[in-house]
Amino acid sequence: MRRTSLLIALSLGLAPMHAWAQSEPVFSPDEVRGHVEFLADDLLGGRDNGTEGFEIAARYVSSRFDAMGFKPGGTQGWYQPVNIAEYALDADRPATVTVGARKFPSGTDVLMAPSPRFGEATQTLTADAVFVGYGREEDYAGLDVTGKFVVTLLNTPPGTAAGKVDKPAIAGEHGALGMLYVVTPDNLKGAFPWAQAVMYFQQPQSNWLAPDGSPKGENPAVKIGAYVKGPAAEALFKGAPMSAAQLYAKLAEPGGMPGSFALKQRLTLERTSVVTVKKSENVIGILPGSDPKLASEYVVISAHLDHEGTDPGLDGEDKIYNGAMDNAAGVASMLEAARAFVQSGKRPRRSILFVALTAEEDGLIGSEYLARYPVVGSGKVVADVNLDMPILLYDFQDVVAFGAEHSTLGPIVARAAAKMGITLSPDPMPEEQLFLRSDHYSFVKAGVPSVFLVTGFKNGGEKAFRDFLKTNYHKVSDDIRQPFDWQAGAKFARINYMIAREIADADQEPRWYEGNSFGMRFAKDAPKAPRPADAPVPASGAPRAKVTVIVPPAPAPAPAPKKD
Repeated sequence: MRRTSLLIALSLGLAPMHAWAQSEPVFSPDEVRGHVEFLADDLLGGRDNGTEGFEIAARYVSSRFDAMGFKPGGTQGWYQPVNIAEYALDADRPATVTVGARKFPSGTDVLMAPSPRFGEATQTLTADAVFVGYGREEDYAGLDVTGKFVVTLLNTPPGTAAGKVDKPAIAGEHGALGMLYVVTPDNLKGAFPWAQAVMYFQQPQSNWLAPDGSPKGENPAVKIGAYVKGPAAEALFKGAPMSAAQLYAKLAEPGGMPGSFALKQRLTLERTSVVTVKKSENVIGILPGSDPKLASEYVVISAHLDHEGTDPGLDGEDKIYNGAMDNAAGVASMLEAARAFVQSGKRPRRSILFVALTAEEDGLIGSEYLARYPVVGSGKVVADVNLDMPILLYDFQDVVAFGAEHSTLGPIVARAAAKMGITLSPDPMPEEQLFLRSDHYSFVKAGVPSVFLVTGFKNGGEKAFRDFLKTNYHKVSDDIRQPFDWQAGAKFARINYMIAREIADADQEPRWYEGNSFGMRFAKDAPKAPRPADAPVPASGAPRAKVTVIVPPAPAPAPAPKKD
């Protein structure tokens, strides 16, 4: 790639602030182009978190925030440091589960994940075991599992929603040492394809670390976990009040409940994890609100800054994942929306938190960390407007607004779209589960109403979108040589600015709709709003394809879905 693009981007990116002073914001295709050309240049090496290229990108974004007159919003100036653990099982020391006298290596009839926990690179834990049925609180009645392994069924009882029973947390509260999940023959046919799970756990994984070194800020009492199936499960229940075959038969009965009981076989779980820690950061700028009553409420405008880096092992001359569309385009849109707030000459009533996030590609790590440690002091984050991978290859005439149907953000999105003559469309690719796969979902899990827009399928959008996914998505060809429509970039920045502006200036903060599943699960006690009859078209309105869900064993929680 030619280096002249880098110089052009630098000259645009460092334009003096006073040159932008206007009463109404004008969205500039050249500004969007300049940001993308800089961030997607080969010199940044694909912006993988923890690399020099990412650090250059972070400095670039912070320089833009500084030039716009924002306040540093991180814990260290513009930056919120994030420690990221990369970990994998040691290939030279296979993980094993020993049941009585039989040893099972991980990947056959047992499966173990590596651990990111400090000080526990090698773990060898031996104890008795107790079967606790579905692993609910009531399943522990009359049992003493202190210092023991608990064995539980993988799924929840019929009629109980998945995720409603936090099995590792309950086990830890009862003093369990470790946890084993029984993968039944029915599980293998549906929710837990074994070969796919084995491949997943053989790959290096990533997680964020809290300041005390605990992964995801959690330090559960449960220290180790595994899955068991087939012969390993049969060995586990040998001599118990119920064999594995009898257990499966009981589960097949209508309303069949297997009960809880001690197991005869003593267990040893052993694994060695190779853990490395990288340092990265979220880049945060604050535009303080003008209303003394609302300035402590914050609207987040987020875009992830990282991409996949460089792979020397790739065939061909190009080995750099430049991430021009994913997500230099999103960061460029965020910076242009930020410039519009300044250009308008009118400060928003609420404060705005502009954030370039790290490690989205490793599982929404930067956004999870920010949602857990929100850097607003005694203030409150009330909404997130997320920008990720807009397909800027055509003059989009519609957008898909993921999350708009769940809260009072919906009418705000609808009004912004109507003012621009843009249509709101339902999710055209429900099988991709996009609502769960970008940084806004970290804020959803923190109880914050959030919205994530993507360019729609009208006016040639479907072909452009599908061709990009097939040809350039997470490939080295996602670079600046694609036929970008920079006017579309300015247009995308504008609609997101209008949404954020109305949120920031509204009398009332966004609220989840009454009865909404996300609001009830993640913001149960927060005030709710009645759902209006004219709510916008749901992004998730189309029927969804069946989705395979793999839940990693305790103690590590399931990583957020990645976009690959």
